[in-house]
Amino acid sequence: MSIPEFAARRCWHAAINPLHATIYFSPDLAKEYAALGVTERLAVNLASRSAAMGAVGAGAVTAAFYNYRHDSVARHLPAVWETITPEQALAARLRAADRTLRRLLGEETVASPEIAEAADLAMRATEACTRHARPLYAAHADLPVPEEPHLRLWHAATLLREHRGDGHLAALLIAGLDPLEALVSHTATGRGMTPKWNRAVRGWEQSDLTAAADRLRERGILDADGELTEEGRAVRERLEADTDRLDAAPYEHLGADGLARLAQLGGGFVHRAVTAGAFPADLFGKA
Repeated sequence: MSIPEFAARRCWHAAINPLHATIYFSPDLAKEYAALGVTERLAVNLASRSAAMGAVGAGAVTAAFYNYRHDSVARHLPAVWETITPEQALAARLRAADRTLRRLLGEETVASPEIAEAADLAMRATEACTRHARPLYAAHADLPVPEEPHLRLWHAATLLREHRGDGHLAALLIAGLDPLEALVSHTATGRGMTPKWNRAVRGWEQSDLTAAADRLRERGILDADGELTEEGRAVRERLEADTDRLDAAPYEHLGADGLARLAQLGGGFVHRAVTAGAFPADLFGKA
């Protein structure tokens, strides 16, 4: 049975990416890293996500993350590895994921057969992921798979997130969107992070975002009010379509029925997490 159009994209956006991303806004992650001497938000974010690649420096992380400001990254990397090792960073992140999922979903859900079923489905999808030209996915694919079902699910969501993310960077290059233009045009769709959070999480200044918006207006992607033009909407849709194509293999491997079930289960877990306050209320949108 063929996979319905956009089904994989909807599953990723609604059930996979948010499940992994709960960690980045979790007080549990901040507490775990603070106990090891890392307290700045951006340092925690950079170390927790890049640790799978080892004690890398700013250049490698800026390249792999794409839309972070390089000098902001360089303030923390490689210096953070003098305080915490990559192995400690990974262990702290997994402990935080455990605490976060138990807090957001509840112990009954964490111990449920549905969590184990979703973990099996997600891990099955990862069997078709590929390492070449996907540095963040490949680094995480070398990590051991946790035994507990809820952590297996989170680990699988991480692999699927980074696999699509790595492909998305290739699509951004094809689309001719630089790091800031990618962020600003995504915000203009209403589905990306707000300027406030692009500054806080990615390290940019408002002047950087404003300059990117000006470039997008010159290219006809944004209008005078900062909204996407018809061409801008077409650019973003081509971008997503290219990303879908580069990320099709895991979901084709899972099959239509498996994908639908993973979307149902994962979407339910994400809804519960969001209701429990997993993300800041002002994280997404145009304002």
